[in-house]
Amino acid sequence: MNIALAKRVVETALMCANQPLSVSALRNLFDGQVGADTVRALLEQVRTDCAERGIELRAVAGGWRLQSREDMHPYLQRLYPEKPPRYSRAVLETLAIIAHRQPVTRGDIEDIRGVAVNAQILRQLEDRNWIEVIGHREGPGRPQLYATTRQFLDDLGLASIAELPALQQASAADAQQIALPIDALPPVPSDPDPEPDPAPEAGAAEAPAPSAD
Repeated sequence: MNIALAKRVVETALMCANQPLSVSALRNLFDGQVGADTVRALLEQVRTDCAERGIELRAVAGGWRLQSREDMHPYLQRLYPEKPPRYSRAVLETLAIIAHRQPVTRGDIEDIRGVAVNAQILRQLEDRNWIEVIGHREGPGRPQLYATTRQFLDDLGLASIAELPALQQASAADAQQIALPIDALPPVPSDPDPEPDPAPEAGAAEAPAPSAD
């Protein structure tokens, strides 16, 4: 196949796709007549072509995608002037703990935050497909182990969890010190700013807090 045409096909597919495309998916555009190495070479050409444009080709966990460059965001925000829903402090802390300490149980999160975790927060993050249960820890009750998903990495524009910002002197008692590029995440609906979580009683079992986070 003509290389120029093949590059146009790849670029068009990336531009029209509503999710990242893997090399395997891009090969399917050519009915298997183009090899993986050729597709990767075409991707590099597309990346080079975007160097002086307002968009960039980015490799994320789910594959490759075209996206706006960071310096274009202030302009693009004028297309959508509505204020997005805010993340509650509890949601941010829970997500950051899971991202940096995974796999973790609900009890681990409560130990780090120092307060009970509302079950609605975990359901909210699961519904958004940012976290998932990947197994159970051996021990009393076999608590569920939570980890972040590929969708979470895609939404942050990361190829792997290793690309998350490094911890900045985070202590076990201060989850807010755990670095997470929250501005890169699409908004998730959250409750109004919650009242402080009640301190867990000694020996209390892992259970939803009676008040909303």
